[in-house]
Amino acid sequence: MGKLAVRALRVVLVVVFAGTVFVQALMVWALATDPEDGSLPLTPLRVITILGMVSVQVAVVCVWRLVAMVRRGTVFSNAAFRYVDGVIGAIVAAALVWFAVTAINAPGQRDDPGVTGIMAGVGVAILGVALIVLLLRMLLAQAVARDVEATRMQAELDEVI
Repeated sequence: MGKLAVRALRVVLVVVFAGTVFVQALMVWALATDPEDGSLPLTPLRVITILGMVSVQVAVVCVWRLVAMVRRGTVFSNAAFRYVDGVIGAIVAAALVWFAVTAINAPGQRDDPGVTGIMAGVGVAILGVALIVLLLRMLLAQAVARDVEATRMQAELDEVI
């Protein structure tokens, strides 16, 4: 990755992380000070929002670590799998959080059930992103295996020479 791309990505990651912390702080404050008015189940939605922000934060930290590995040239190692798995887990958690929001919102959408269907579709799309990252993890596994094999072959060649 180029230096400019790495810096830009890190700026985005810092902004996203700070934003999620800000939203979490607002939700905690709202839980402590703002009573429910009865129109929506606000407490569960606020708790779900806090959990959703945690999933985003996990993904941000894992991507940050992967970017650091790319800069050091160590991304094609077994250590990278832990962070890719963290991203996959965070995306799946975000999908589950979204499905919870959909379930909480569904009773209020009895007159227009299409909204619930659309929200469920968004949850499925989020799971699709997790599957794409899983596919990329498989590609990383192949690249790591080839890198290990190339290193072994280079060592054998060095012995011959």
